[in-house]
Amino acid sequence: MKVIIDIVRYIVGGLFIFSGLVKVIDPVGTAIKLEEYFAVFAGDIAGFFSVFEPYALVIGIILNVLEVTLGVALIIRWRVRYTMNLLSILIVFFTFLTFYTAYFNKVTDCGCFGDAITLTPWQSFTKDVILVILTGFLYLNIKKIKESTFGPKNIIVVSVTAISFLLCIYSVRHLPPIDFRAYKVGTNIPDAMEAKENPKFQYTFEKDGEEIKSYEYKSEEEGYKLVGHEITNTEASTPKITDFATWNESGDKTENVLTGKKLWIVAYDISKANTAGLIDINDLLSRLGPEIKPIILTSSSAEDVLKVRAERGMKTDFYYADATVLKTIIRSNPGLVLVEDGTIKAKWHFNDVPDPYDITEKLN
Repeated sequence: MKVIIDIVRYIVGGLFIFSGLVKVIDPVGTAIKLEEYFAVFAGDIAGFFSVFEPYALVIGIILNVLEVTLGVALIIRWRVRYTMNLLSILIVFFTFLTFYTAYFNKVTDCGCFGDAITLTPWQSFTKDVILVILTGFLYLNIKKIKESTFGPKNIIVVSVTAISFLLCIYSVRHLPPIDFRAYKVGTNIPDAMEAKENPKFQYTFEKDGEEIKSYEYKSEEEGYKLVGHEITNTEASTPKITDFATWNESGDKTENVLTGKKLWIVAYDISKANTAGLIDINDLLSRLGPEIKPIILTSSSAEDVLKVRAERGMKTDFYYADATVLKTIIRSNPGLVLVEDGTIKAKWHFNDVPDPYDITEKLN
């Protein structure tokens, strides 16, 4: 039994560590997901959930750090009962979120593993149910999990907590050190908008009471009755990017922003964009060569954009894009994205606005 308990303990602890780590390096992504949940809960359950929206980033950082710390604590058997109590609360909370996501189809991606691994709502819920069972098993056998006598265990827990917290702060003040999203540096957006393969269908037929599967469509004249069909190469036949589009009052501008050398100034909400960042970006634009065309991409109203442009003396053209897409492209408001013929060459947080020389270097 001890071997089984240890195996389960390592599985649960390892999953919490992995889940926490991929989100520790992108706490802004966690905050965006929590904001979605709070908005949905405010409309469906109780209005007071909207109170939590401004604190989504802080809550996200706390949850992410807790996942990593508790995963490590479980593996090294640090304060076992205390650790198990907190783990149980977390997994019940996450299970509620994934059930709500799956059953009501309100938030289509729970963000359980950040952008590293994308699960369907029901896959996420199933994963959490399994974790609930495993955690329950550990709880029932908690007396058999002895406290570790390893001397530096307190130092390990404190160190893991501190490092996880510092990683969160770094990722908020700069950009995630590892980018799992579809718009990472090196991605050619037009290529990513194309599927690698055409869909391959597998049909299910019924004939003479027998179920038959076939990649070829069989006619009813031969006695086959179509029961259903499924796509067998879903991943290869689905483009990595399906939601990129830009436009203005005159029409679609997607091709325009993906042609030539462009410096995107991404501000999903320009009225909330960091003021110092806008000042630094404006200074950069005044020194930028004519071979690179700056463009503002935003989901804000024309009135808000024109107000900011007037305040900063900016003459940059601006196009609209979906707010969720812009938040996915870069975790900074405002942020800079260097694009050459549709390929993302570099990204910069507003705290790391580059010199024109640095931008030119990225294009060579």
